[in-house]
Amino acid sequence: MLKYLLMLGFLIPVCFFPRGWWMVQSFLYMITFFFFFSCNLTSNFGGLSYIFGFDILSFGLIMLSLWICSLMITASGSVNRYEFYEYLFLFMVVFLMLMLYCTFSSLTLFSFYLFFEGSLIPTLLLILGWGYQPERLQAGVYLLFYTLLASLPLLVGLFYVYQVEGTLSLLKLGGDVSSILLYLCLITAFLVKMPMFLVHIWLPKAHVEAPVSGSMILAGVLLKMGGYGLLRVYIMLMNLSLKYNWVWVGISLVGGVLVSLMCLRQTDLKALIAYSSVAHMGVVLGGIMTLSVWGFNGAYTLMLAHGLCSSGLFCLANICYERLGSRSLLVNKGLMNFMPSMALWWFLLSSSNMAAPPSLNLVGEVVLLNCLVSWSWISMVMLMFTSFLAAAYSLYLYSYSQHGDIYSGIYACSSGVVREYMLLLMHWLPLNSLVLKGDLYMLWL
Repeated sequence: MLKYLLMLGFLIPVCFFPRGWWMVQSFLYMITFFFFFSCNLTSNFGGLSYIFGFDILSFGLIMLSLWICSLMITASGSVNRYEFYEYLFLFMVVFLMLMLYCTFSSLTLFSFYLFFEGSLIPTLLLILGWGYQPERLQAGVYLLFYTLLASLPLLVGLFYVYQVEGTLSLLKLGGDVSSILLYLCLITAFLVKMPMFLVHIWLPKAHVEAPVSGSMILAGVLLKMGGYGLLRVYIMLMNLSLKYNWVWVGISLVGGVLVSLMCLRQTDLKALIAYSSVAHMGVVLGGIMTLSVWGFNGAYTLMLAHGLCSSGLFCLANICYERLGSRSLLVNKGLMNFMPSMALWWFLLSSSNMAAPPSLNLVGEVVLLNCLVSWSWISMVMLMFTSFLAAAYSLYLYSYSQHGDIYSGIYACSSGVVREYMLLLMHWLPLNSLVLKGDLYMLWL
């Protein structure tokens, strides 16, 4: 474990080398492959060293973080091309990766909380420093206040648990919490981070103002920290959860339908993809809240799938934005004429977003549908609407952006560059090839 932390730590000075961009990018990909091939996948915590370790749940999310952070640098070619504080940008990405690595491999709940909040700082600085519009300041404030205010009760709750149990180690936690107030304190921060419907408004705002790298890390990894936290904390909350979790399942499923309807009236490409993230996370949250093995496995699978798919869609939106200077669907229409070679990538990633085979999204959604319907027949009504509307807004995104008359202000035809094709391939290939290794996502079977 420590060897990867040291690798990332020693990568920080390299960020400030002249022409260090390609070196940092190459090293991050190298660390990703080392991590992937050298880890022994067991269900127990492995690679223990002081307060860091990982099991199968952490492994998938650390792997996703490394992959997305490497792709963030690949996607942000314009930062390097225009020399827009590229050294600081690299430092932010590597520092964020360090925080995420520590978050997902923490063995105590306090160190998890520390790094969970620490990852907020580089994300905020990415949005404030490299965002596009002046409204990014407001988006940064939303992000900061929603996530910080919700996580303060979590800190108080952890102190109380430590006082009662005498430990915050994930290996020793058990027992059962009987206080409703403590139950709310321990899960609120994660519900906001997911984000659950009703506390989701910070996410579309942050996405719309963030640069492509900020959107990728927000959609790809930071939303997953909420799900990861819930999976870890529920070991202490079984009795109360069986009583009260129906509230969260109800809000998530109804919210998923409402947010899907909101997707159908968006005119901003990034806002549409951001709202679709909220809808997908609603189903994930519903699965986790059933407290069943199927729910946990399905949530884990869909979190990984959504991380790759959503990140890829944000890359595509950015490719169009760099060419046309606008993210509006009124300008980004008829793109099949303007960028014919990108139409295939739009189709592949939009179809993955609506859980078409052979994407990993399909595996996750089928498992979660099974889990939620077996938990309660009534949930089938909302799940039907959610699945139908997911297909509707994915088709809306694809057809409105690719078909129709081309915007009259465009007088050219543009193709992508090799970097962009490689970037999209590296999102799509794992998303569709991981289906072949389905036993990886069965966490506790």
